[in-house]
Amino acid sequence: MKSVAALLFLAAAAASAQTIDQLIDREMPSLLSTYKQLHAAPELSMQEKKTSELVASQLRALGFDVTYPFGQYNEPNATCYGVVAILKNGSGPTVLVRSDMDALPVEEQTGAAYVSQNKGVMHACGHDIHMTTLLGTAKVLTELKSKWHGTVMLVGQPAEEVVKGADAMLRAGIYDKVGKPDFIIALHDNANMPAGQIGWFPGYFMASADSVNVTIRGMGGHGASPQSTKDPVVMAAEFITALQTIVSRETSPLDSAVVTVGSIHGGAKRNVIPDEVQLLMTVRTYKPGVRKQVLASIERIARGIALAAGVPADRAPVVEVLAGESTDATWNDPALSERLAKALTRDMGAANVVKMDPLMVSEDFGRFALDRKIPATMLNVGAVDPARIASGERLPSLHSSQFLPVAEPTLRGGIKAMVVSSLELLK
Repeated sequence: MKSVAALLFLAAAAASAQTIDQLIDREMPSLLSTYKQLHAAPELSMQEKKTSELVASQLRALGFDVTYPFGQYNEPNATCYGVVAILKNGSGPTVLVRSDMDALPVEEQTGAAYVSQNKGVMHACGHDIHMTTLLGTAKVLTELKSKWHGTVMLVGQPAEEVVKGADAMLRAGIYDKVGKPDFIIALHDNANMPAGQIGWFPGYFMASADSVNVTIRGMGGHGASPQSTKDPVVMAAEFITALQTIVSRETSPLDSAVVTVGSIHGGAKRNVIPDEVQLLMTVRTYKPGVRKQVLASIERIARGIALAAGVPADRAPVVEVLAGESTDATWNDPALSERLAKALTRDMGAANVVKMDPLMVSEDFGRFALDRKIPATMLNVGAVDPARIASGERLPSLHSSQFLPVAEPTLRGGIKAMVVSSLELLK
């Protein structure tokens, strides 16, 4: 009778002889089931209790040393449901692979058989794809331990959508308590690329985001007597129009910037001029200097319009940048990005790995890189049926109530990309 050690050796040898594709094929039914389970039970930012429990339990079952829950928010009574999982396999570098876990306050309208069962909450940004990819990557890497050496650190990050989760895990001392990585990688699904295709880009990849509240204050009165008021509605209209010159006339055409007013509220009755109008804005930039200049311009324009309207100094506009909802641009380390692109092209084929354009959406993934002290890069994986792209139809974007990835090819591409990337860095 063969010894247990011999049987384990033979099993490991058989697994390592299988290709990455074969291992993904074997795990796909289970992974699809997990994906649908996650999609049907989304949880909002800072509320990911059941979601994170599922991720932690599956990683623990694979032999990872799991720390959970992990993280510390600024809010004293809030639980941070972060997951940190470690798998050591001899000496070598440490690679951190990160997935976000939270969902959005969106009512799903995809008609999927596994539609969200939590009313008004939806995985409209594909974080269910990200978590399933993380779990699939973990499963394949445990089967391929003969092909890599070092440490795999898997991170399930909560509260990405409110840009609090990465900071919470860093605040709790993730690197002091479980080790500092040599490389950091992540994957995000893409609503404009063919399912399974991998996109990469060196340098600025996602924009910084600043949430700005502007209160235009006037002096209200009767709608029939505007001459006796300082109308904040008119000032708000002038302000919105003037904002367009920040990008078109104050920012270099070679730099990227977006200034969007997403919400405006003022007044309650048609014949009453209100005292104030509130505007909620988002600002997206890449370069720190451009970011600073755009934010300064917003305040200057608001104050200038109020001054021109004769508003007294004590009723000047209030411009507030919400620090807790701001995040820096995501920087993909160029050397790391090029290295992984070469490995991915070699193992997945040139047609399946493309250099893509940077994006103006935002992420807090870059926080883990400690202001570029650790090489980090984020890849994209296409999530759309190629036939829909070819048809020219208008595709649902991320955060849309109708966004639904084509699960199996998206997961196949994503898992293979993360396994290949991990093996490249741990070889």
